[in-house]
Amino acid sequence: MSANSRSVEISATPHPLKILYQDQDIVAIEKPPGMLVHRSPIDKHEKVFAVQTLRDQIGKRVFPAHRLDRPTSGVLLFAFDGQLAGELGQQMMQKQVHKTYHAVVRGFVHNTGFIDYALKYKYDKIADKHKRPQQPPQIATTVYESVACYEVPQPVGKYQSARFSLVKLSPSTGRKHQLRRHLAHIRHPIIGDTTHGDGKQNKFAKSHFSFNNLALNCTGMGFYHPTSQKWVTISSDFHHEMAMFIRRLENFRVVPS
Repeated sequence: MSANSRSVEISATPHPLKILYQDQDIVAIEKPPGMLVHRSPIDKHEKVFAVQTLRDQIGKRVFPAHRLDRPTSGVLLFAFDGQLAGELGQQMMQKQVHKTYHAVVRGFVHNTGFIDYALKYKYDKIADKHKRPQQPPQIATTVYESVACYEVPQPVGKYQSARFSLVKLSPSTGRKHQLRRHLAHIRHPIIGDTTHGDGKQNKFAKSHFSFNNLALNCTGMGFYHPTSQKWVTISSDFHHEMAMFIRRLENFRVVPS
């Protein structure tokens, strides 16, 4: 997660995490925005992490199979064994895991599209200080689909109205900040992204809709169970703040010409 991304505060005593799926081998939760997956040198003062919170909640050690950026909410998968977590991670590396995200972005997004835009690894001075900085751009692809468009009759910057779209995203690779950077690349940055986004639109969303998070939610994940080898699909609702934001935007839904 980017330390510069705006996030909600997490109290020292967190609320119980919502468990979306659990069996004897794996468990999936709905990660709230603003929560780190595990301890990170990026934020040494943070005291609440998904790994420790879930471990204390269910009384078992857990191993994350993947990561979500700090401000991103939604499906987060763990295994109760390090080897199983590694096997799930291999599925992701081999593009066998199907991930679905939803995001609210700037502007009208029409129909569907495919983003094929290689990304250079973004190094963090603290977290990545031991990594080699000379890496060529990595292949990164994302399919996007327009779900709904909204137009709020209020001026934002040089525009006479504020335009937003709800989009469905399906990345086939998992590069750092891939969705945030890909949407910014096609000039539809995700609302609430303080690193790659539009500051004026972010400010508008905060002042008119009381939205002060990243409008990106992992809403679904499909994978082969590491033990049974059966296909498992896990779904998550929008986080409360994002759901409220979209609900308020529904008053301004339009069919763009």
